Amino acid sequence: MLSKYIWIIFFLLTLCILSCRRDDYYEGNDVQITFSEDTLRFDTVFTTLGSATRYIKVYNPKDQPILVDIELKNQSNSFFRINADGIKGPTIRSLEINSRDSIYIFVEVTIDPDKPLSVSPFIIEDQILVSVNGNSSITYLEAWGQNANYIPSSNGKGGGALLSCSFGSRIWDDPKPYVIYGILYIDSCQLILPPGTKIYVHGGVVRNENSIYNDGLLVFYKNGRLISQGTIENPVIIQGDRLEEEYKDIKSQWVGILFWHECKKNVLRNTIIKNSIIGIRADSLAEVSMYGCQIFNTGGPAVIGRHGKIYAENCLFYDNSTYGLQLTYGGDYEFNYCTVANYEGQDESVILTDFYCEDILCSTGVKLNKLNAMFSNCIFSGSAQDEIGLSQASEDDNNFIYHFSHCAVRVDELLDPENTPDFFDHCDNCINLKSNDRLFLNQNENDYRLDTMSVALNKGKSLPLITTDILGKIRKSVPDIGCFEF
Repeated sequence: MLSKYIWIIFFLLTLCILSCRRDDYYEGNDVQITFSEDTLRFDTVFTTLGSATRYIKVYNPKDQPILVDIELKNQSNSFFRINADGIKGPTIRSLEINSRDSIYIFVEVTIDPDKPLSVSPFIIEDQILVSVNGNSSITYLEAWGQNANYIPSSNGKGGGALLSCSFGSRIWDDPKPYVIYGILYIDSCQLILPPGTKIYVHGGVVRNENSIYNDGLLVFYKNGRLISQGTIENPVIIQGDRLEEEYKDIKSQWVGILFWHECKKNVLRNTIIKNSIIGIRADSLAEVSMYGCQIFNTGGPAVIGRHGKIYAENCLFYDNSTYGLQLTYGGDYEFNYCTVANYEGQDESVILTDFYCEDILCSTGVKLNKLNAMFSNCIFSGSAQDEIGLSQASEDDNNFIYHFSHCAVRVDELLDPENTPDFFDHCDNCINLKSNDRLFLNQNENDYRLDTMSVALNKGKSLPLITTDILGKIRKSVPDIGCFEF
């Protein structure tokens, strides 16, 4: 008898719940909900284990109530936790928002900055997805995961900041690493990077109402200057900010370093640049000198010179997906004892041009500028038949001056009659590499030291002002070609 009453009570409760259920929810898929914040930032830098809570509001623009699904995108290993109207995430289903009303989503993040970067990266990101009748909207979550110098500390992705010091100097000598989050413009300031400085750049694709562009860029304007003072034992490192093992060989994580037109007297010593789209770019009349530098694992060229002035010695450029050196629209270039290994790219190790076109078809005409490029004791190797590219638009050979001396090159079709059959008149005492020539110790492991049977051994010419190699080893009286002395 008692069980009979229990079933009656259960039936009545169910009927009551069903009778109370709203049946006037808006069911169209055109609901454009809005958030109080496009990006929810936790701008606190935790120095110890700690938590912080922020909130966003979600607005229903319709004259009818709606049902929303809320979920955290990264549900398995997120630093964030969400709660909406007292319901805990990471997934919340069929939550009602009344007509012309809003709800709060509370977000908590817990950070332990002492965890290794492989577990807790510098920038921690996630997304909250809110779906209404199959139409999803996103708000972004950002937090600092390590105790570091974040520059800028508040603008974040897609933002920009100006570093200026009234024509003085700024020294980044804090033992904590520096994290560039956005775009940093340096003007009226000399930025000095002492030995061992570590800079991590957070990149990615940024979308706004007007454009889509890549983030993570250092720009040195005309009155800005970079002095990187790395040593062989303690180099300066500039790279992407993701240090997890799976990101080790991921290219194009950030844009690169741009020296704007007429940016003079930039010097990089024993500096490593990696994981970017480009390594460095020197625009019109910008000046950059590099000593013992390495630029690798880039989605584009290691070095772009566009009517610039670049000097490099004992430098190593490899694993660059297009050109190693892209030296265009003329300029002044000198490379001594450099190794350019272009086994990843489909383009040449080095390309030289004296012109520039505003569009791919040059429909608006060709702009010319004088080229003066000199290479001594350098290696230009790769997987293509031609690792040297020459493109001259001027009819005056004095506008297109290039010379290779005691270099190891790889050319084939370049020597065809319709191309540059006189190339070796501009390449004295050079070696034309063949596919079976022994050259590097282990190029498959990116070890570009010279093999014991390397054809580059004892083939260089002495340059009295350069007495050591990239590792500080003394150069012989008859030196080897490339950045490494055997």
